[in-house]
Amino acid sequence: MPLGRGVQTFTRDDLTFDVTDSGPAEGEVVVLLHGFPQDRTAWDSVTPALNAAGLRTLAPDQRGYSPGARPRSRTAYTMEELSADTLALLDAAGAKRAHLVGHDWGGALAWALADRHPDRVASLTALSTPHPAAMGWAFTHGDQWKKSWYMVFFQLPWLPERAVARGLHDLYTHHGVAAEQAAKYVARFNNPQELRGPLGWYRSMPASRSMKRSLASLRKGRSAGASQPRRITVPTTFIWGSRDFALGRAAAEKTREFVCGDYEFIELDESHWLPEVVPDVVAEAVLQRVRSVGR
Repeated sequence: MPLGRGVQTFTRDDLTFDVTDSGPAEGEVVVLLHGFPQDRTAWDSVTPALNAAGLRTLAPDQRGYSPGARPRSRTAYTMEELSADTLALLDAAGAKRAHLVGHDWGGALAWALADRHPDRVASLTALSTPHPAAMGWAFTHGDQWKKSWYMVFFQLPWLPERAVARGLHDLYTHHGVAAEQAAKYVARFNNPQELRGPLGWYRSMPASRSMKRSLASLRKGRSAGASQPRRITVPTTFIWGSRDFALGRAAAEKTREFVCGDYEFIELDESHWLPEVVPDVVAEAVLQRVRSVGR
């Protein structure tokens, strides 16, 4: 299978991002956005099926993960900045639009891009992460607040880096990730300094305009007649594992209310690490979503 156009890196605002570009150069573009704490290798078992089907895949190491893209300020990791990074990748690849696939924080980013830049998004496949408005709703209508306690802990300085580094191996292997892949992640995030950038995604939340708008909507939602969030218009598939330790059922089931385009919800008897644990299922769902756009 010939490689794509060879986008090994791209730059934005003096930051350099590493990319795995594979598949036929003329194929429709699929952008694969990893989550925390992962990297672009999360998709290594997914991309072969997509490439074999004629799709070009772009899997970047995102902001905070690429060695050349690790700003120190928490305001450098807002959803606005992360979205601009992905748009810069599309521009570097010569793609007017792409099919987005995102897991965990990559899923949150994919939802944001589909909301704000639907002209650049051909379709959306979100793994594990519900629509952000559904997530906000679930904090007061389910047990999501219990599952998300770590988000508050991650706001602390230096201590979260050390705690996460100590628990990484079990975080992966206790939830189905193969030992070999877990070892690669542990080696990559083998000291607290390597986790500072990835944790910046969480620490940016209080400074993010998107988060402030979501909190304002949540407060208004308690009163009658409150305005509703915009709904996603692009064709969307949401895949969720019923044994996910971080993201609960309430938000998963609520998500369909925030999509007005073609929508499919796939519930699996799995935990959180879907790209690594069930890559064939993920690849088939992505292919079905991509093909639906052409019908």
